[in-house]
Amino acid sequence: MATTRIGLDRLPTAARAAVEQHTGPLLTVAEATEGFNSEIASRVTSATGTWHIKGLRTDHPRAWAQRREAAIAPFLTGVAPALRWRVETAGWDLLGFDALEGHHADFTPGSPDLQEVAALLCRLAGTPRPDIELRHAEQRLERYAAHPDDLRFFAGDRLLHTDLNNTNVLVDDRAPQGDRARLVDWAWATRGAAWLDAGYWVIWLIASGHTPASAERRAAETPAWHTAPAEGITAFAAANRNVWDEISTADPDAWTLRLAAAAATWHDHREAA
Repeated sequence: MATTRIGLDRLPTAARAAVEQHTGPLLTVAEATEGFNSEIASRVTSATGTWHIKGLRTDHPRAWAQRREAAIAPFLTGVAPALRWRVETAGWDLLGFDALEGHHADFTPGSPDLQEVAALLCRLAGTPRPDIELRHAEQRLERYAAHPDDLRFFAGDRLLHTDLNNTNVLVDDRAPQGDRARLVDWAWATRGAAWLDAGYWVIWLIASGHTPASAERRAAETPAWHTAPAEGITAFAAANRNVWDEISTADPDAWTLRLAAAAATWHDHREAA
């Protein structure tokens, strides 16, 4: 379920003042429309710079997501925007990230962004897992695996993002080729097998118009994909079919139904192979 978004102007005066201790007086505020996890999501400018601010009330049921993003941010150089400051005051937890330039990744067939996303996943696979508390992939998928023994395929010691929604990938065409994409929104960071993020990407690729075979070819551009046993990939497709069936049943919006259809299409392809 999405978190209700509010404007930055509705922050308590003390919280707004604490933000401006880092930014200086704000000149512009543009409220973001994407994302589901933050009550505050704004791009702001001042005389000293531009930031993306994410915020939740400290008593919000998803306050854990804000804490996780703050904890993991220092370890994501080269794959995510830098966290420059954090404000915890007046009942709010607010994070100030570098505001990235660029556009949300285009996952449709033939998009030049696909190569950049594959390069991004390669960089992420080489990022050491930080020594912070993270849920394990096999724990997150335990209720959804077709067979308990399938969970062994998902276990591992790599850092994963796990939410490869194209709006979580920003691409800056002015940056050097192969280093243009960054991942945002790390609330669902997870510890698991290195190939799983490429698997999550497959579902979003199918939802964006790829066939299962072409989506898997894109995933195969990441070395980690080649470490996955075929039966493990099939088990992952089965588990994610169950995940998206549950999500789309509880919240049958157009986008959840589209992802449920993509996950089912992939699983049927794997079963038929």
